[in-house]
Amino acid sequence: MAQTELNIGIAGAGLMGRLLAWRLSEKGHHITLFEAGCLEKPLGACHTAAGMIAPLSELFHCPLPIYQLGMQSLQYWPLWVEELQQLTGSDVDYRQAGSLLIAHPQDRTELQQFHQEIRAKLGGQSTEQLQWLDKNALKNMEPDLEHFDQGLFLASEADIDNRKLLPVLLSALKKNKVTLRENISVECTPGKIHTDNKTESFDLVIDARGLGAKNQIPGLRGVRGEVMVVETPEVKLTRPVRLLHPRYQLYAVPRANNQIVIGATEIESEDMSPISLRSTMELSSALYSIHPAFAEARILETRVNCRPATMDNLPVVKSEQGLIRINGLFRHGYLLAPALVAQVEQKIYQPISQTEQVT
Repeated sequence: MAQTELNIGIAGAGLMGRLLAWRLSEKGHHITLFEAGCLEKPLGACHTAAGMIAPLSELFHCPLPIYQLGMQSLQYWPLWVEELQQLTGSDVDYRQAGSLLIAHPQDRTELQQFHQEIRAKLGGQSTEQLQWLDKNALKNMEPDLEHFDQGLFLASEADIDNRKLLPVLLSALKKNKVTLRENISVECTPGKIHTDNKTESFDLVIDARGLGAKNQIPGLRGVRGEVMVVETPEVKLTRPVRLLHPRYQLYAVPRANNQIVIGATEIESEDMSPISLRSTMELSSALYSIHPAFAEARILETRVNCRPATMDNLPVVKSEQGLIRINGLFRHGYLLAPALVAQVEQKIYQPISQTEQVT
């Protein structure tokens, strides 16, 4: 496709859909964004997530391409946040203060295994961003973790407050005069978006509907995740903390107003019912083990959602003339989205005749 002004229809107003609509509208394209739900009150996985941008942390469980895409996203996020804040006049809480991995003394081999696995996967690449902390260094970094005797600091990692980002993105779309269509279920075919009562034509259609496009992405499934938000003034953290344990892992992401987002379970189910008692107990007990003052934390909110995942848990970008489908970001939405948006932008300006999956 030539780099001219295009009439582009985007289906799905989650993180990918909003980022794509914003970036493409910035380039002068005419964008129509369709959303099955309410734009002001998103209910998808992007709303439930903790907003971590942690390529090294995820590399332990994921193949190298996820890490590589995540490192690309770390280059985009601070630039895009600055642009969004200038455009809208609203703050987006983006923090690149690294993340911290800890384990109880009896589980310190989990830290050693993590370190060895990351070094092996990175091969000859630099591991300077992976730093061992002794008890004193750990206490200096996070005073409320003084009872842990060592940790791993992942200096390059970041996080973003998704509850602030999503409304700011919507504000940016309105300022860029993106056409917004909410509470409309659609289907996508090359150059066309079909609603219940009509079909609209576009130069290009981008399908970013997540599980809404399940019938179009072979093997796409939902993976249930459960998150809790707690509040306490007694424990102060300044960056995301992950507790490594042989049977489960916990992350704790500090937010404003003494709030901490904790998670997350990973269950092979598309059940969207409320959080289970078992998950509540596991998350709560793991958090309590980090600091006993969490015993008096107040549970403000529980969140449940299903992340769209392919059979190998890798994102997929499928393209043909007039249609690009992007899906399967799994639990890596905020980690991968900017890098994949950049890929989609590149595809718009080249012949579209290929299917690509990150491998």
